[in-house]
Amino acid sequence: MLSTLTLPALAGPRQIAPGVALTLAIAATSLWLHDQPRLALASPLIIATLLGMILRNVGWAPAACRPGQTFVLRRLLRAAIVLLGFQISLSQALSIGPTGLGVVLFAVFGTLTFTLIAGRWLKMDPRFVCLIAAGTAICGASAIVAANTVAEAPEEDVAYSIACVTLLGTISIFLYPALGALIGLSPRQFGLWSGGSIHEIAQAVAAAFQGGAVAGNLGTITKLCRVALLAPVVLGLVALRRGAPRSAATPLPWFLLGFVATLTLNSVTRIPADIEHLIVQLTTLLMAMALGAMGLATDLRALAQRGARPLLLAAGAWVFVMLGVLGLVVRFA
Repeated sequence: MLSTLTLPALAGPRQIAPGVALTLAIAATSLWLHDQPRLALASPLIIATLLGMILRNVGWAPAACRPGQTFVLRRLLRAAIVLLGFQISLSQALSIGPTGLGVVLFAVFGTLTFTLIAGRWLKMDPRFVCLIAAGTAICGASAIVAANTVAEAPEEDVAYSIACVTLLGTISIFLYPALGALIGLSPRQFGLWSGGSIHEIAQAVAAAFQGGAVAGNLGTITKLCRVALLAPVVLGLVALRRGAPRSAATPLPWFLLGFVATLTLNSVTRIPADIEHLIVQLTTLLMAMALGAMGLATDLRALAQRGARPLLLAAGAWVFVMLGVLGLVVRFA
């Protein structure tokens, strides 16, 4: 858990500087790699996680960096989640229509319910199940690390969850266009399907735009609508975890109120395009730093001990949301 990287009470800028600098370097490298043509489909968040894991497991993650890693995970991650609210507005959410909103609600709450039940049936750690549920239902790695502020799962479980949703979401980028063409989906149907069921924002957008501009724009908005439900879902996880053992150091999810505030602000006022672009870049940078810190805390030997059962859960949730949303759009869109 995060408690394995406990931040000393009196830690100041000098103590956290090495870890912050290391995660910043990882994030900057992941963004640069993402800009390379052959890696354009790879999310910078996933690249940052992999880079952090590599450094940790080859012994290049100094102990002096741990206070800074914890600072990034506890503070900068929450700041990034607050900034996510600027990427969606209520007017955008309403623009997808009743069918689109129904798809979003099913994708989020139907998938959460299915995954939690399946995880219980498989007798898996509820903390890990929460991570897979959030990552599949909402927005991949971002939702996983947000949910873990409540679930308090070990870093290896977080890394495994991210690996699962990354693998399955990447498969979706190539699978959806082929299936959409085979079934004969309209651009509207394909956009709703892609945005309503693929894990990561970047993955959903990449798949949706293969169906044309109409499908791409609708898929992007539908995906962002799922992101908008991050706050109620994590607050729901707080309720589910009530009564379970919790670390005294775990902070209240105040950042969710900030997320709602930025979403509301973005809904009632028009933010200049250049400022909005900077906010998106800053959000991605902070998220990449947080996932780099998560990778630095991940021991691959412990990850290997998890076995195949967690991947089975993730695959089951993926198939559920993929086929469930497909059925809805074919029937109603």
